[in-house]
Amino acid sequence: MTEKLLQYLWNYKVFKHFDFRDIEGNAVEILNFGKWNTNAGPDFLDAKIKTKDLVIAGNIELHVRTSDWIFHNHSQDPNYQNIILHVVYQNDAEIDDLIRKNVPTLELKDHIDQNILWKYEKLINGTQFIPCENIFDPDKIPVNFHEATIIKKLDEKSQEFEKNLEFHKNDFEAVLFHSLSYSFGLKVNAPIFRLIAESVDFKVINRIRQNESQLEALLFGISGWLEDPKDGQMMIWKREFDFLRKKFSIPDLKFHPKFLRLRPPNFPTVRLSQLADLYHRHQNLFSKIIKADHINELYDVFAPVKASDYWDFHFNFGTLSKFQPKTLSRDFIELVILNTVLPLKYTYHKYHREEITDEILEFYKNTPAEKNSIISGWKKMGLNVKNALESQSLIYHYKTSCEEKNCLNCGIGFKLLKESSNV
Repeated sequence: MTEKLLQYLWNYKVFKHFDFRDIEGNAVEILNFGKWNTNAGPDFLDAKIKTKDLVIAGNIELHVRTSDWIFHNHSQDPNYQNIILHVVYQNDAEIDDLIRKNVPTLELKDHIDQNILWKYEKLINGTQFIPCENIFDPDKIPVNFHEATIIKKLDEKSQEFEKNLEFHKNDFEAVLFHSLSYSFGLKVNAPIFRLIAESVDFKVINRIRQNESQLEALLFGISGWLEDPKDGQMMIWKREFDFLRKKFSIPDLKFHPKFLRLRPPNFPTVRLSQLADLYHRHQNLFSKIIKADHINELYDVFAPVKASDYWDFHFNFGTLSKFQPKTLSRDFIELVILNTVLPLKYTYHKYHREEITDEILEFYKNTPAEKNSIISGWKKMGLNVKNALESQSLIYHYKTSCEEKNCLNCGIGFKLLKESSNV
């Protein structure tokens, strides 16, 4: 038993029976279990109990053992002066301070199904793909679980966007550029690509986006790749970058993207060239994204994008490779749409279009499910992952709940724990 589990069971009233009696044998009726307090102070606030024909309102404190009251120095803490009930899993001591104040102590050990403790121990000590793998049941996934999880993810992402918008004076175009840069960097170079994008005022990007070669030169120069040209095209890019640096007073900062453990199509050289082409092709990119009503309209924005002709025969500077146009794959486009475009659309519309949540969920439903190790793991658990609504939900849930073993705040874990029958 842990204090967190005890709080969880009290909050959700997961007991075998409710004929509570304090350690002196007096009946204790819980009229209001209180509001779970996750901040400092008593565990449950604004509770109400009836005992000895008296109705008492106040706060409730929970401990695994009665003696924890002493170890936590609650008697000296003014935050604990309005305690009306001390709830413990096991009574192991008498607390003079509580006795003097006529605060009853309630022991819960005989009210809790021991199978719940067994299940919880299995969860927190498990080393499988997910903590509840041995007792997982797909039928225990709550109704609308995926929708609720995606909305939670969108709200979390929206908070990040709002902070960036505040910093960049509500410039959605600039925030879109920074976020798309992050997505184009993938896991290895995402933070570096964002630094590259944020190192220059977006007004400069807008000024030069009609000239694709200049836009490439700017991104390549900030990446520190043009200091030692290896061929004629690099010399052109270097001249362009030197000109832009002087014209726009670009800081002499260099951010060096990584190549290690990347497949050639994901090399930062190729991805930055594709990013430049995206902004060269769409002078009103933000507007097109915001106005899109269907997933196919978003595909149409990204599908024509390719790295410049130089990269048809290169993956890196100065080294020839066989001819291969460097276009955006369908999987990559979907990744960008799911992780950047849809959250930004949600952020833009959420305060003045009530229907935007349902619309964004439809975008997810109309996008194929991702294929990765996390989704493969869920499929082995018996789940049929039909679309991106479900795959994105399961990926987010895995990273925020399963990896963290945050089973007590998991809707699936709640159902599994609450069922007392052996699995």
